[in-house]
Amino acid sequence: MFTMRHRDRDTKARTGVLTTEHGDIPTPIFMPVGTAGTVKGILQRDLAGDVDAKIILGNTYHLYLRPGTEIIGKAGGLHRFINWSRPMLTDSGGYQVFSLAPNRKLTEEGAVFKSHIDGSKHVFTPENTIEIQRIIGADIMMAFDECAPFPCDHRYAEKSVALTHRWLDRAVAKFRSTEPLWGYQQYLFPIVQGSTFDDLRKMSAEKAAASGMEGNAIGGLSVGEPAEEMYRTIEVVNEILPEDKPRYLMGVGTPANILEAIERGIDMFDCVMPTRNGRNGMLFTSEGIINIKNQKWAGDFSPIDPSGPSQVSLTYSKAYLRHLIISGEILGSQIASIHNLSFYLKLVSDARDKIEEGTFRKWKDQMVNKLSARA
Repeated sequence: MFTMRHRDRDTKARTGVLTTEHGDIPTPIFMPVGTAGTVKGILQRDLAGDVDAKIILGNTYHLYLRPGTEIIGKAGGLHRFINWSRPMLTDSGGYQVFSLAPNRKLTEEGAVFKSHIDGSKHVFTPENTIEIQRIIGADIMMAFDECAPFPCDHRYAEKSVALTHRWLDRAVAKFRSTEPLWGYQQYLFPIVQGSTFDDLRKMSAEKAAASGMEGNAIGGLSVGEPAEEMYRTIEVVNEILPEDKPRYLMGVGTPANILEAIERGIDMFDCVMPTRNGRNGMLFTSEGIINIKNQKWAGDFSPIDPSGPSQVSLTYSKAYLRHLIISGEILGSQIASIHNLSFYLKLVSDARDKIEEGTFRKWKDQMVNKLSARA
């Protein structure tokens, strides 16, 4: 599934290829988030075209509630339902369930929760989330876990990790006892938890590695902890996770976060930031971060980004995009989202090139300073 291509001589950064039956994925890679079967406001044509997304995400919780597994099953899986021929990953829904703190209850069996849509009661278990993801048909599935809040004390985090590990055993057993439904291979990734406690993170990384799955994920970060805590935790975990398997850092993050994590050996990323922030007028560009709503851009007819991460970035001016966003026009959200996603995909593509050229560290340090600035 995963082939290492090149290791950076000065850092833990590396390039590789993650092989699925829907296509090869070069790593490091950023994955646009299509929670409910859509990356908000973007046609699949543009995702595969201007954005050139190699893999996108769906979410088990949201897809289970709406449109439901019966509809997705009748369609022949999510790829066919949404007309997407490239790889796909699904989160197990654990993070979404646990974000519903007032409306859910944890048990040894799983999580009982109320739908955010209509208040109906449901149960997620390690087993049925595998069954749901079999129906959805993602190339990569995630094991059901508990995402501990930040901050939390060591005692809570320890109990949470122990529960996640017991659930992992059950998820792996269910995964191994079932077959894909749609004629292609699926993979299961365990999720390393443990908040920012080194001893718990080490224990969880050892458990994930011992499961023998085709890749591993790191969850429970970018949930409010300082960035330096996140980077330190990544280093602790990556000392244990096997080098010959992909490492997926869930829900991260800013361009600077991504570059710092690549330096520490992470291969896969996802985050709603490019699309969510784009819809609200925040653009990530080669010139720094732009709030396109600011008056200073009202008469700026230069391209959104002269470095051109996409055709959209070169075609439309800052002044026009500002007009659309200020006016609440849907096209503004679409243009901003395509630009931001293209920027993220170009960023990881450039990172791959720099790693293979042997110039990653110097380039990364320059880019982190540049991309964190306000233009």
